[in-house]
Amino acid sequence: MADNVKQLKFDKIYFSIGAKLITIISIIVVFSLGSIIALASWLIQADLRISAEENNFETNRRCALEAESSLSNFLSSARVLIQNITAPGLQSDNAAVSTEFFFTENQQVASIFFLIPGSGDKLLLNRQFFTSREIDAELAASFFNKERAALGRAQRGETVLVNAAPVFSRPLLAIFFPWQNDGAGGVLFSSENINNNFGFGANQSYMINSGGDLLTHSDFSLVKNGTNIAQAEFVRSIMENQQRSSQQLLESDFGVFLENGKQEKKVRQFLAFSKLSTSGAVVITSIEYDKVFEGIAATTRRNIYLTIAVLSISIIFIWFFSKTISIPLKTLSAAAQQIENGNFNIDIQHKSRDEIGILSQSFNKMGSALHIFGRFTNKEIAVKAMRGEIKPGGFPKHATIFFSDIRGFTALSENFTNAYGEGASGKIVFWLNNYFTRMIECIEKTNGVVDKFIGDAVMAHWGAAYSAGSPEADAYNCVFAALMMRKALYYMNKERKEGDMSDPVINIGCGINTGIVTAGQLGSDMRMEYTVIGDPVNLASRIESLTKPLGADILISEDTWNLVGEKFITEEMPSVTVKGKEKPVRLFAVVNFTGIDIGPQSMKQVRKLLGIKPPDISKADVNAEEKKYKIDGK
Repeated sequence: MADNVKQLKFDKIYFSIGAKLITIISIIVVFSLGSIIALASWLIQADLRISAEENNFETNRRCALEAESSLSNFLSSARVLIQNITAPGLQSDNAAVSTEFFFTENQQVASIFFLIPGSGDKLLLNRQFFTSREIDAELAASFFNKERAALGRAQRGETVLVNAAPVFSRPLLAIFFPWQNDGAGGVLFSSENINNNFGFGANQSYMINSGGDLLTHSDFSLVKNGTNIAQAEFVRSIMENQQRSSQQLLESDFGVFLENGKQEKKVRQFLAFSKLSTSGAVVITSIEYDKVFEGIAATTRRNIYLTIAVLSISIIFIWFFSKTISIPLKTLSAAAQQIENGNFNIDIQHKSRDEIGILSQSFNKMGSALHIFGRFTNKEIAVKAMRGEIKPGGFPKHATIFFSDIRGFTALSENFTNAYGEGASGKIVFWLNNYFTRMIECIEKTNGVVDKFIGDAVMAHWGAAYSAGSPEADAYNCVFAALMMRKALYYMNKERKEGDMSDPVINIGCGINTGIVTAGQLGSDMRMEYTVIGDPVNLASRIESLTKPLGADILISEDTWNLVGEKFITEEMPSVTVKGKEKPVRLFAVVNFTGIDIGPQSMKQVRKLLGIKPPDISKADVNAEEKKYKIDGK
């Protein structure tokens, strides 16, 4: 009967299973990967364009601020010098001293020229500037004579910025400004700092004056040759624009060159501009549109090639795989036709042990008409993005808590205010950030986590977010970090200049405690932070506040000392009574690592090293923090 099965005739197959599988898989692959590539490219391109525009505009804004600041500084400095020199009763010797001092402090200034009707004109030269750059100082006089037109405009009340590079073959600019009594002045200075601030890269920044002269550019040859781009369409568009700063996408050929040095045809560029208040100059920043999307275009091409490769391999694989299905199915189909025709004596040879093999066995056993149920399920592959978000809640952790505080910070802040007035805030922040940077390095190098900054205070913990392996190791790392801070701060203070009001000496106190705390994400659904809370945290804060009356910079609690006391040289301090605790808390001052001869070996040596005034321990009120406030009755 097996021969009968083989001899059955099959209806002509127009669309085989292999062809169907290939078609289905091809559609799925092309549609899914094609859709993902197209969607990803579109989304990334949109984000990339926004990012490029924002970056280009921000780069332009920053460059404009730098240029505005530099020009204003040169202008104001020159005016101050001219005022000092022309002040009534000022002796010539004093004027010469003022001029020499000015050029010493303003080494980027080459010369200053001023014209006062009725008194003639005067040229002041910074000969050191010309000598160091191998420039003939006599060129300055000829330059200012050549720019009489600019001086005339300055006398009429304009501030004019001129490119001096064609004369000196160096990146020099001159700014002419009006002076009292129909006079005028001019300052010749180096534009190297402005060029450096503009930087280089995909974003190209340059500056032009109100006449379209190129003042600064990464290609100095353009500046040196006195390039004028006033007739460029984008320059006219900028000059006609009423806004002081803006950005637009337009076509331009300026600054775009091929590898052979020839100028390329117009290309689309993002052009951002900022008009300066000083002299009417304009800072322009551009980036080529195509360069912004070079990366995404290359990625898209690679993804298309990958899709073609995956599809080709899939077709080959499916074609051979379909044979393992279609051939046995043809045999089963023939057997079904035999049964339908009443021929139940069949013998199907089967070698596979899958579902088709089982079905073949069923055909041999049934001996009667069977209904064939075949179902092929195409499983969709879903990729789920798993987020490891930590939900609000807390967990008990055996951690070591650290607090530090700058001693006398309030008085230091007042000193900043007295010394710098309105500029004190910036000075304080710079000073604190330098301090925090060094302290944070110590914490992070010892596996600690900075919890928060509380004004000038630092809170950190070891063993809460992650642990070094044991409470002992975490406590050791915490004390180690405190000693590292002591060393770092010592060298920082040594490097400080005596009498520098902007960088005063810093002394800190550190409080350390170990215990079971509650750690986790605290906050709301809108904002959370990982922190630790509990009595050990409060105690660590109070211990820190006791460093000053006890004349110590690092104090640890008894709980911390019990874990790592043998690894450090310590001296016990007077115990403190803490509100809410029945027994006084023992405190220990940390001196140094045990077994190390380098560094202090006693608190006396620590105080001498750090300049801490030894306290009278017998009179120290270590419980003063518990009664810090007094309510006055009325």
